[in-house]
Amino acid sequence: MNVKERYESAKEMYAAVGVDTDKAVETLEKIAISMHCWQGDDVTGFDQKGPLTGGIQATGNYPGKARTPEELMADIDKVFSLVPGKHKLNLHASYAIFEDGEFADRDKLEPKHFKKWVDFAKERGIGLDFNPTFFSHSKVVDGLTLSSPIDEVRNFWIEHGKACVRISQYFAEELGIPCAMNIWIPDGYKDIPADRMGPRARFKDSLDQILSIPYDKSKVLVCLESKVFGIGMESCTVGSHEFYMNYAAKNDILCLLDNGHYHPTEVVSDKISSMLLFSDKVALHVTRPVRWDSDHVVRLDDETKEIAKEIGVNGTEHVLLALDFFDASINRISAWVVGMRNMQKALLTAMLRPNEKLKGLQENREFTELMVMQEELKLYPVGDLWNYFCEINGVPAKEDWFQEVKAYENNILLKRD
Repeated sequence: MNVKERYESAKEMYAAVGVDTDKAVETLEKIAISMHCWQGDDVTGFDQKGPLTGGIQATGNYPGKARTPEELMADIDKVFSLVPGKHKLNLHASYAIFEDGEFADRDKLEPKHFKKWVDFAKERGIGLDFNPTFFSHSKVVDGLTLSSPIDEVRNFWIEHGKACVRISQYFAEELGIPCAMNIWIPDGYKDIPADRMGPRARFKDSLDQILSIPYDKSKVLVCLESKVFGIGMESCTVGSHEFYMNYAAKNDILCLLDNGHYHPTEVVSDKISSMLLFSDKVALHVTRPVRWDSDHVVRLDDETKEIAKEIGVNGTEHVLLALDFFDASINRISAWVVGMRNMQKALLTAMLRPNEKLKGLQENREFTELMVMQEELKLYPVGDLWNYFCEINGVPAKEDWFQEVKAYENNILLKRD
C-alpha cells in the first residue's frame, strides 16, 4: 500500500469511532508553531561577545553552529523545508542585525535593526514573534534587571522593553500578522533575601512604564513568562507565577506557561483549561525539562501529548504556541526538526481523538470504558495520517528527512570554521 492508500485505510478506522481525519488534517494545517531562532546558535545572538548569563546554559559543541545572520537564516530555511505546514519565527532582541560599523545597545534598538528579519519573513510569508533579551549583558548587575535597585540599570532595561514593544508593532504592521512579545527576566536571589516585596514592587513599576507607551493590543500580544527558579536565583524568583498571573489579569495581557518552569510534579497541561476560563488566550513554550529547566529537545512524550490534547479540546485559536529548547550536543538542524515535527505529531494525535464521545463517557461516569477507549486509541494508525500530512505538504515522511540533514551537514555545516 502507498501513503494515500494507508491514509484511506486509517480514515475508515477512525471514522468507526467518530473521527473525521480530513478535518483533523485540515486543522493541523492551520496551526502555526512559533519556532525559536536560538537553537541554531546556542542562544548566542549577534550583539554581544560575552558568555551566556541569566542561568542559561547550552551544553555541547557539535560542529556547524551558525555564526552570522546569513548562516542562521540558511539553517532556518533548511528546517522549514523539512517541517510540514507554514509557521512563525521567534526572535530575541539579541539577534538585531547591524550594518558594518553600526551598533545600538539594547536600550537604543530600533525597527531598522530588524529589517532584514522582516524581509526574510515577507519572502516566506510567515509571521515573527519577539522577546526582549534581559540576559547576557553587562547591565545585568547582581542578577537583576527590571527589579534592580540601581536606577541606571533599571532605566536601561525599561528603555529596552519599550524599544521591543515598538519593534513588535513594526513586525505586526509589516507582516500583517500579530506579534507575540514575551517578557522573561532572570531576576532573583541565590540565597534567602531579606526583602521580597521591594524587588517585586520595582519590577511592577518597570512593567507599568514599559506598557505605558502607546501600542496596538490587537497587533502586539504582550506575554509574561514565569519561572519557579533558575541557576543563580534558587531562593527567590522575582517574576514568580503568582506575580505574573495577577499582573496579566489586571492589565489585560497574557501569561506564558513554559513547561520547564515549574516544580517537577506540576504539569502545564493541567493549567491550560484553568487559565482559559479567565483569559481568552494563553501562550505556551513547549520544551522538555529533565529534572529541571534543561530545555532538552521536545519529544513525543506523555506531557507533550497532554498539552496538545488540551490545545485541541479548548480550541487552537486560544493558544499561542511556541517551542523553546536548545541542544548543542547534536546536529542543530536535526534538533529543530525533531522538536517541530514532534509537536505537530502530538497535535495530530489530539485532533484524532473522539473528544465528544470521551467527554460523554466522563460525564456519565463510565470511567472503565473511558480508560479502555483512551488506551486503545494509542495504537490507532496515527503514523499513516502523519505520513500523508507530510506528503501533501511536500516534505519527507518518516525518518527520510534525516538524509537531507546529513547532506546539509556534510556540504554546509562541517565547512564552517
